[in-house]
Amino acid sequence: MKTQILKPVLSILLLAILSIGLISFTNSSVEANETELEMTTQPVLHKSVKVNGLNMFYREAGDVSKPTILLLHGYPTSSHMFRNLLTDLSVRYHVLAPDYPGFGRSDQPLITDFDYTFDNFSKIVEEFLEIKKVKKYSIYLMDYGAPIGFRIAAKYPERVESLIIQNGNAYDEGLKDFWIPIKKYWNDYTVENGKPLEGFHSQDGLKWQYTHGVQDVSKISPDNWHIDLQHLTRPENNEIQLAMFYDYRTNVPLYPEWQQYFRDHQPPTLIVWGKNDYIFPADGAYPYKRDLKNLEFHLLDTGHFALEEKGEEIANYIFNFLQSNGIK
Repeated sequence: MKTQILKPVLSILLLAILSIGLISFTNSSVEANETELEMTTQPVLHKSVKVNGLNMFYREAGDVSKPTILLLHGYPTSSHMFRNLLTDLSVRYHVLAPDYPGFGRSDQPLITDFDYTFDNFSKIVEEFLEIKKVKKYSIYLMDYGAPIGFRIAAKYPERVESLIIQNGNAYDEGLKDFWIPIKKYWNDYTVENGKPLEGFHSQDGLKWQYTHGVQDVSKISPDNWHIDLQHLTRPENNEIQLAMFYDYRTNVPLYPEWQQYFRDHQPPTLIVWGKNDYIFPADGAYPYKRDLKNLEFHLLDTGHFALEEKGEEIANYIFNFLQSNGIK
């Protein structure tokens, strides 16, 4: 009699256990598929858009419904410097990397028709974001990208979700020996003082910028400086680069304003800085600690173009930083 009663009870228990197992397996499979989908890299798209009458080339990757990261390149390169980072970040973020006028594949208007200044470049990038209908974004600021991005961030603090600073300066401490001949040019704007600066965008000067301070030169693709030379050797581009060197002097008086922006708005900030950089040495990284409370700070054992040797490491830092600040 007991056996007859137990049989249906055992059957019900067995069915319940199997059902729970099936549900758990199904949920695990769904979670695994969602994770796999989330971690799938997206193709990098190569596009152009009209900005203030100019064709502006840019690279774009990732789902536009995800948080946007704006990647702002430095001298003397272009959005090409972000070619790998775009792919890495595309698994979770919408990523945009424009070329400034006179750089990369963007139009190069004549100096007589266009102001090659950091003020004007920041306005161009602002307009680019308007056209792309991007209202909120994190900014990756590197080299020239720093004074361009800080102008935008200080003007529209409510739009900036976070800052990712890689060898981008906002403090007097960061302008050391490399800047001595450039400061001479600022103080005495002559052809004679500009001539030595042309060496920075010669082939040897470019190679030095990419390879100085790195751990393994064989990891640095020569394609970098050969691609840069495609825009640097265009007619009048040398004069454009000298104009930008001279205009860099306008950034220094804005440092206190940007530092006040840091103190007032406290944007979550990640610093990933090539500590062996001669152009923007680590001396310029430390002062951010004075003004920013929500700061994650990493000095990397590499040079100016840190992404070339430490790209995967930087991408992982970015993922962890953004996730920990709820930007996902």
